[in-house]
Amino acid sequence: MNLKKSLIIIILILVVDQISKIYVKTNFVLGESSAVFDWFKILFIENEGAAWGTKLSDLLPISESAGKLVLTIFRLFAIFGIGYWLRDIIKKESPKTLILAVSLIFAGALGNIIDSVFYGMIFDNSSNQVATLFSSEPYGKLFYGKVVDMLYFPLIDTTWPEWVPSVGGKSFRFFEPVFNIADTAISTGVGILIVFNKKAFPKQEKQAED
Repeated sequence: MNLKKSLIIIILILVVDQISKIYVKTNFVLGESSAVFDWFKILFIENEGAAWGTKLSDLLPISESAGKLVLTIFRLFAIFGIGYWLRDIIKKESPKTLILAVSLIFAGALGNIIDSVFYGMIFDNSSNQVATLFSSEPYGKLFYGKVVDMLYFPLIDTTWPEWVPSVGGKSFRFFEPVFNIADTAISTGVGILIVFNKKAFPKQEKQAED
């Protein structure tokens, strides 16, 4: 896979990701949902932290504001690293599987970084109101944006049987996390590297066997 094809994949993912986020942000109030199917809903939430909403301030003795800034800066360094890796494997004409996976990861990471870096400057608050794009009263500032999530797949929404120890009678929902197109791209890229590891790293595998 050459650079042109890689860029097409990255641009397509970024366009779909940002259009979906801007649409949800400008048409939904925070926490609002719309059912597409019984097992698929559009549910608007905002993620201020890392994966699964984890905040650095929950793990380290720092303020939420400082934790958010550190996380955004870390993401920026990470995207530069992934970008360098992608450029290197394309230059070396590495397997298509590897280039595709890294392209997906890069596009997904960049999509979420756009939210983290810029959304606080261009949107107003989504609580109890539909946000305005390019608002004169933005909810944050540079590097303090929140990542928009909206894809929700409650494939199973039921209650544990009463006879099950400790959880009997409690609700059970699968799949509970809410995510976005960028997250999907990252997960798909990582999945490709895991499942098709030998195709992605044929030389390394061969050297290891020798």
